[in-house]
Amino acid sequence: MTLPAARAMHRAGYQVDWVCGTAVAPLLRLYPWINVLPVDDARLLRGSSMQRIAAVFAFWRRFTGARYDLCATLYYDSRYRLLTLPLRAARKLRLSHTDRATRLLPGRSHASEYLRVLTSAIDGRPDGELPTQASPVPFPSEAVQLPGFALPTGPARPRIVLAPAGARNMMRDDILRRWPMENYVELATALLQRGCEVVLAGGPDDQWAAAHFAALPVTDLIGRFSIIQSIALFDTAAVFVSHDTGPLHMAGATRAAVVAVFGPTNPHVFLPQRANVIGIWGGEGFACRPCYDGRSFAPCTHNGCMSQVSPAMVLAQVETLLAAQREGHALPPRILLPEPSTPPLVTLPAAQRP
Repeated sequence: MTLPAARAMHRAGYQVDWVCGTAVAPLLRLYPWINVLPVDDARLLRGSSMQRIAAVFAFWRRFTGARYDLCATLYYDSRYRLLTLPLRAARKLRLSHTDRATRLLPGRSHASEYLRVLTSAIDGRPDGELPTQASPVPFPSEAVQLPGFALPTGPARPRIVLAPAGARNMMRDDILRRWPMENYVELATALLQRGCEVVLAGGPDDQWAAAHFAALPVTDLIGRFSIIQSIALFDTAAVFVSHDTGPLHMAGATRAAVVAVFGPTNPHVFLPQRANVIGIWGGEGFACRPCYDGRSFAPCTHNGCMSQVSPAMVLAQVETLLAAQREGHALPPRILLPEPSTPPLVTLPAAQRP
């Protein structure tokens, strides 16, 4: 979500040095206009006191003698501010909950908000004169090889990639963002019945999800690929389906069409902003939606907003996107609300029910 803002800085003539966690550093290195400065964010956020101190001092040493025109810390978490404490810059910018100029305004796309905050820091123009829409930054798929990856493709067998598990960030597993696993199984069953190729994707921590699909002829690639290889895999898909999770944002940088299920988080904030992206926001009529406050969720026990989005509704949007691809035209991004009720796609045998 920050790539469009960084590219705008680059196009304005700035050298972009990007401090990032070690996991995403290989991805950012694919863009030649970014100078990547990785930091051990696992130690910084989850390590012991001594490990955190060591990680900070190791990073500080890299900035000895460096001078910048602008140092932007695009986090609210004060721990990230420690990284740039000794850095010399003409201006230091950090996100604030009280200052409008450096606050991510509620309900707005984070990609566009990062662009607004950084552009304002460059030229000092007021909000009304700033760009309002962030342009997506394409993933350089030609720079990535997938060793040992050879799945059949063809117009008669569209590839649908599902990322059914991921809801984890560096600090916690936010399970309320996850669409129910039985819905993914029902969707996969319906897609297979329609002649689609179904591929499962995700990180090493997501391998538990594969067992739910054991009775289906899907291709399980969960935990097999790096972040870069996973994005390259998404780039081969006709349609990518997931909920609000890391792989969704990765797929947003590819050519794949996207269907994303939302509930406790606001799709207007987190949905990738490009053509052929559809968000379905469950919880219509729920007074508690959205409940995510930027750090945590409400103490919900039934996750009704996610359950309100049926597999039939997701399938309908997948078919809409496939039809548009066959006809050779793109669809504008949009956010849909669940229908009042939809019949089940298929009746699963008891052995396949999670």
